[in-house]
Amino acid sequence: MKKNIALIYGGYSSEWEVSVKSAKNVFRNIDFLKYNAYEVFISKEGWKVILPDGDVEIDKSDFSFTHNGEKVSFDKAFIMIHGNPGENGLMQAYLELLEIPHTGCSAMTSTLAFDKFACKTYLKEAGIIMAKDHFLRKGENYSPKDIVDKLGLPLFVKPNQGGSSFGITKVKKLEDLDVAIEYAFREDDSVLIEECISGRELTMGIFKDGDDLRTLPITEIIPKNEYFDYEAKYMGASLEICPADVPQEIYDKIAAATKRIYRRFGCKGLLRMDYILCGDDPY
Repeated sequence: MKKNIALIYGGYSSEWEVSVKSAKNVFRNIDFLKYNAYEVFISKEGWKVILPDGDVEIDKSDFSFTHNGEKVSFDKAFIMIHGNPGENGLMQAYLELLEIPHTGCSAMTSTLAFDKFACKTYLKEAGIIMAKDHFLRKGENYSPKDIVDKLGLPLFVKPNQGGSSFGITKVKKLEDLDVAIEYAFREDDSVLIEECISGRELTMGIFKDGDDLRTLPITEIIPKNEYFDYEAKYMGASLEICPADVPQEIYDKIAAATKRIYRRFGCKGLLRMDYILCGDDPY
């Protein structure tokens, strides 16, 4: 009997449109001879299954729906939400409570990894090189001068929880810092300010094969813009070169860091770790 798969997309953050594009791409590539796949779109207005003859509301008490008098339950969930609640552990926790298997990492791992400051704090003792930073909660007093003295210029201001480069500013002048922080707070209640690490942007995929961790070839991302912003990520304003032209020594360093992070978080499934290569150091 074919398994019922829920492809969950949408979400509650600015990234929901990106999620829709990702999910449509995944849906086109599902083998329907093996699976009954259903699109499940979620928003703050409600959760619904997208069907050819109309949308049907999801019963959140058990993550099922009823169509033509028949109740349909899901055997597994494929989470394709960018941002809240699909990357930050909320959807994972909900599915785990219902004992519905899902793709990707556990609720705890997802929560830790999605919160940039928590993620960096968790990795501090793991030998991972990271940019210096300054963390702010909304309403907290701060001194722009003290932050610049600590991190230098330019620096990056970003929402602590969020992705797809929403709310991010590269700050080059002290007088622009307040506006950048206010802009980031529109996306999240906490903000991370980091020193600017200049170098090559590299990314490595990794998955678990039995007891072994397998790393994939490194991809180099070359933005046409000043940094890897929304346009570069999703509107073609970047080049992606795979495999990247890097010495074996650099590959080994990045592979070792990637495996260390995977193990540290207790990850599951196929993941990607992103780095900035500054000199011979992958940040």
